[in-house]
This record gives sequence, structure tokens and C-alpha cells, in this order.
Amino acid sequence: MAEKGGISVQTEHIFPVIKKWLYSDKDIFLREIVSNASDAIMKLSHLAAIGEAKNIDDNYSIWVVIDKEKKTLSVSDNGIGMTEDEVKKYINQIALSGALDFIQKYDSDSADAKGPDGIIGHFGLGFYSSFMVADRVNISTKSYTDAPAVFWTCSEDGEYEMVDGDRKTRGTEVTMCISDDEAEYLEKDKIASVLDKYCSFMRFPIYLEVVGEEPPKHKEKDAEGNEIEVMDERKPINDTEPLWLKNPSQCTDEEYKEFYKKVFFDWNDPLFWIHINADYPLNFKGILYFPRLKNEYESLEGQVKLFYNRVFVADNIKEVLPDYLLMLKGVLDCPDLPLNVSRSYLQGSAYVEKIANHIVKKVCDKLNGMFGTDREKYQEYWKDIKTFVEYACIRDKKFFDRVKDSLIFRTTDGEYLTVAEYNEKANKDKTEKVIYYANDPVQQAVYINLFKARGIPTVVLDHVIDSQFITSVEQGFDNTKFMRVDSDTSALKGEGEADKNDALEKLFKEVSGNEQLKVEFSPLADAKIPALLNISEQSRRFEEMMNLYKLAGQDVNPYTLPKETTLILNSNSQLLKKLSSASDETAKKLAKHIYTLALLGHRKLSAEELAGFVEESSEIMEMLL
Repeated sequence: MAEKGGISVQTEHIFPVIKKWLYSDKDIFLREIVSNASDAIMKLSHLAAIGEAKNIDDNYSIWVVIDKEKKTLSVSDNGIGMTEDEVKKYINQIALSGALDFIQKYDSDSADAKGPDGIIGHFGLGFYSSFMVADRVNISTKSYTDAPAVFWTCSEDGEYEMVDGDRKTRGTEVTMCISDDEAEYLEKDKIASVLDKYCSFMRFPIYLEVVGEEPPKHKEKDAEGNEIEVMDERKPINDTEPLWLKNPSQCTDEEYKEFYKKVFFDWNDPLFWIHINADYPLNFKGILYFPRLKNEYESLEGQVKLFYNRVFVADNIKEVLPDYLLMLKGVLDCPDLPLNVSRSYLQGSAYVEKIANHIVKKVCDKLNGMFGTDREKYQEYWKDIKTFVEYACIRDKKFFDRVKDSLIFRTTDGEYLTVAEYNEKANKDKTEKVIYYANDPVQQAVYINLFKARGIPTVVLDHVIDSQFITSVEQGFDNTKFMRVDSDTSALKGEGEADKNDALEKLFKEVSGNEQLKVEFSPLADAKIPALLNISEQSRRFEEMMNLYKLAGQDVNPYTLPKETTLILNSNSQLLKKLSSASDETAKKLAKHIYTLALLGHRKLSAEELAGFVEESSEIMEMLL
């Protein structure tokens, strides 16, 4: 047997295009060749399982060998091999898929053919990716049928020669003569890095060897106690049993953590994880992790690795996750996606959309499950996942509806309450449910203590996203609204009615420096508090939004009060009652001091205000002596 010719292509001669443009990343050529080797073994394994291949040694393996002296990189397997006719069909005619023919012949509907252990790639264009780095490629192959071995060689110009081969054992070896300008692919570290990226979880063991390199050894003692050198047991570079293919019930917490650290090089344990094992109609598997943030300002960027039948396809594919879950880290193995998937394909794929929806449902189920079965652990995680969950609720009404009963709020006392639990404590017999919150518990401590004295808890909402989140909650729960503790004093009222005092009203407007200040009188339950500033929740939210987006077109002044601000004077305060009969000068000093104390419960004082407050305090103390 001897044959020469030019490679037959169904459309046009595309060797120059293959060499330069087949893949944007040249490293992928090794993924293609190793995938083909795995396919060849998978085919033989399937034939042996159905009895069409007899007496098969199932000690399957793939070898990647670097020979620096010969400037070659070879990939060999002990799989199904090829006959002369198969080489002609699958190699000499680009774009005919051997794998496709194989699946069609042997039960195309079987799970074995299409599932996670199915055929990875196609012996066609993928094989020719080798010419991206090689100026000549040789194939030495022998079929499992014991047909004569075949040797095939082809130069980068597409001229091939096929003759009888001298291979004695079944399988195929692809030897790439690496081009001078691609010499990096003869370096062990480079090849190891590519294999680790693309082939870390292939079904069959992959071994990496450098010709002439001494194998690793260790020292141990023989039977007579003499120290001798012993060759280390050769280990594959890949994990042939990836965790995501196992049944979740068979995986331990330690295995999940080790897998996370190995794949994502994060030495911190993840918070928790979701093991996905979707069958009909989606057919994909994976593990998604909620990472632990080291600090609030750490990047929320996650990383999801996409696999196709254990073969790495792409890193950080955002199209398979909603934007509000992009902080997740994980792996997804989707055998129904093409191996060489493009982002444009993902963006328009109904299958990908279904995957995303399924992931959202699994995330919601996980949150609800933890809330229901391990509330203590869930509360421990909340500080790390709070922002993620709140953002998801804002972005997706369906997500909110699924988890709304598992949303919790931390109070200033360190307790965690759901909306229902808060209402049971504070709004049990009320039609309108009001949830009181503080965005600065230190600054708003006076208000918090007043509510606490009435048995009303205050929740802490101190993140920038909280202002938008509470709007989602208000829309999702009937008759529920959030009020900052300084926006509603009606819950702090005591018994009786307040009499209006025009003189005091005029005095406080004068000392505040704001004649437009609204002043009201109210019998507050705590007589020790002479005055409070009451800020309309609606106007404050609007101004905060304006400031956030700078829609006002000017710099934000942190020392200005919202327009709808009311000074509440406590008619039960003995200090205010005495103030009415004080001399004008004393009354002004005390009124200014009372107003500043009320202001302190709302915001920090400006430098000028603080200097004036210190001076006034000193003068008032002198008056007491």
C-alpha cells in the first residue's frame, strides 16, 4: 500500500486558513488532539461493552510526549485505532466526522453515546488544528480489528503520503513536528499548563513525559536496611473522576472544599455550594460555589468554567448566568453545547437560557433550604451573601418571589428577623406594617433607644444597595413600608395632646437659622428628650437618589437637611417648659443647644457647627455655676 495526494476538502483548500485562523488561541490544538485520543478510547470501550470488540485490555491511557531533540510533540492512545479506509475517510477528507458516524451506527439515542462519557470531538477539522503549531504531522495507527497498521504524514502545504505502518499495538499516535517559531510547545511547563487548563478532568488517564528526562525518584530502605533510590509511581496529570459527575450524597464537605481550592486557586473555604445534576430535558451537571469575601471592598467578580463532556471549553462564560449571580464560582458541564461554542451562539441559545433559569431555581432552593433546616448557619452566612441576594431581588422579581420568606434583617441588637417575624413583634395588630431601620446606628442611636424602649426593634440597612432593596420588599409584601427611625415619631408619642407654643416655634426657627423650618409639638413618651428632627422618608429617599446619581447637577453638601424636615418639640419635656419662662439670652443659648443636639441625632456637625456647639456648651456650664 502506498498513496500520495492532496488533502480533499469539501469546499476549498483551507490549510493556510487553518494554520492562522482556526482558533484564536493556539493552545486549543492540544485540547483537540487529546480529545480525539479520548474519543478513540471511548469508542473502543463502547464496542467492548456491547460485545463487538473481544479480548480488550481495558488499561486505557493517553500519553503526551515531548522530544526536544527531534522537536516533536506526540499524543498517543491505546484506543480503537484506524484502518487504511478510515484514515482516507476521516483524515484525508476534512470536515467528515468519524465520531458522528460512530454515534449514528451504535445507538444514537443511548445515554452512553450522548451523555457525559460520550464522544468528545470530531476527527476532522479538530485534528488539523495541529498545523497551527507544526509544519509536519505524522499519524501511526493500528485498528483494534488487527488490520494492517498505517503510517500517514502530511506537510503544512497539504501534501500527504500514506504507507504501510510498523505499529504493533492497537491505537493511534499523532506526532507533531513543531515549527521553529512555536518552540514554546516543546517546553514541559507550557504543555503541562495547557493540559491542566483543558484536560484536567478527561475520562481516561493522561501522562506527560519528556524524552531523556530522569523520572522522579525517592529514597527508601531495602530488606537489609540499605538506602536505595526507587522510581516514583507515575501519576496521571488529570482527575478521571471529577466531583461534579458524582452523586451529591457520595461527596463529603472536604471533597467539595478541596475541589474548589484546586480549581480556583482560592485558599479560603467557600461559604457553601450547590451541586447540580440536571437530567431531562436539560442534561447538564456542575457545582456552583458561593465564595467567602475577605472584605467588603473585594471584587465580586466570580468565575464559571464551562466544560463539554469533561473537556474545558471556556473560562468565565457570563452568558450562562444571570448578571446578578456572576459572583459565583463553579464548573458547568454541558454536553448539549458544541465543543467549540461561541459567545454569539450562547447569547441566542434557548438551551443556555433554560440552563440559566434552572441555576436560578437551584440557588433559590438552596437559600430556602438552608433557612428552613439550619437557620443558625444561614444567619452566619448572611453578612457574606446579603448584598448578592439583595441585588438579585432587585434585578429579578421571580428571584425575589422565590426567596422573600427567607430574607432576613439584622437588628441593632444582633437578632435576625424576617418580615413576618418583625411584624409579629412590632406590627401584630396593625393593618399597615412599618419596619423601622437605621442606616447609621451610631449616629441614630437616640432614635434607636427610643424605639427600643417601646419594644420596637430597629433593623440595620447600612449598605448603598439597601435603599433600592427596601423598595423591592415594599412592592413584594402587602401593606408594608420601611421608615428610617428619624422619619416617623408617631410611634414614640405618649399620652395626651400637645399645645402649640408660638413663642417657642419662633425661637427655634431663629436659632436654627432657617425661617422655613417646620416646627411641631408632640407629647413624646420619653420626657428626657426635648426635641427630635423628623425627616420625611419619601423626600429623603428622593434626595438620596438625586445625590447618588448626581441628577441635581451640583456637588452634594452633606450638611444640608432635606426640604421636608420637621423639628419635633416634646411638650412633655420639663426643659422646654422652663425654656418658655427663661430670659431672652438664656432662652436663645438653650434653644440653640437643644436644636444642635437634635441635629446630632441626624448627622455629623460641620466644623463651624462643632466649634459653635463647644462654645455654647461651655457658656451653658458657666451659667450653672
